[in-house]
Amino acid sequence: MESGFRILFLIALFGVSGLAIAADDKAVQDDKSLNQIIQQEPIIQPEVKRRKITDADIGSDNFEVNAFVGLLSIEDFGTGAVYGARLDYHITEDFFVEGSIGQSKAGTTSYERLSGGVSLLTDSQRTYRYYDIAIGYNVLPGEAFLGRNHAYNTALYLVAGAGGTEFAGDTRFTITVGGGYRINFADWIGMHLDFRDHIFSSDVTGESKDTHNFETTLSITYVF
Repeated sequence: MESGFRILFLIALFGVSGLAIAADDKAVQDDKSLNQIIQQEPIIQPEVKRRKITDADIGSDNFEVNAFVGLLSIEDFGTGAVYGARLDYHITEDFFVEGSIGQSKAGTTSYERLSGGVSLLTDSQRTYRYYDIAIGYNVLPGEAFLGRNHAYNTALYLVAGAGGTEFAGDTRFTITVGGGYRINFADWIGMHLDFRDHIFSSDVTGESKDTHNFETTLSITYVF
């Protein structure tokens, strides 16, 4: 009788152990299934669209050739068209040197118009031609945006230099000061808007004085 109870006890013990082992196996399988679900890609994928911006800049090129046209106000002789060319060399990102040559034609003074035929200068002496060398400084480099996908490098700059002006049959030492705005449409082409004051001493009208000759030009520039 006692041996029968022992047999029943052992059977019950093995049965409980089997159930515990089966429960542990099922828990391990559930953990593996849960990990597989977590590792799967999420049902909802976020879509982030990035804008592609084309940035035009000067790159590693240091030279610029400018062909310009504009207006030149010659003190006492009116305002006329001016045209010419400039060559820029960028020493650093901030500083550049520039050589310029330009030409215009002087008009008549108010005295000539009111005197009834008196002429202070001959036709050839009214040719106004200048050349100078200046140093420039980029004060405010930045960017200009056209639409959502295009950015253009820009700069607001100052220039100061010296040279000569051929006018009224003489060559006069000239100080040039001014500034401008530059925008680059690509790494090889851009545009400049410039404002200059060419200052030299003149006695053409009979009075010796420092004359201010203001110039406004627009130029297309080739970068190389």
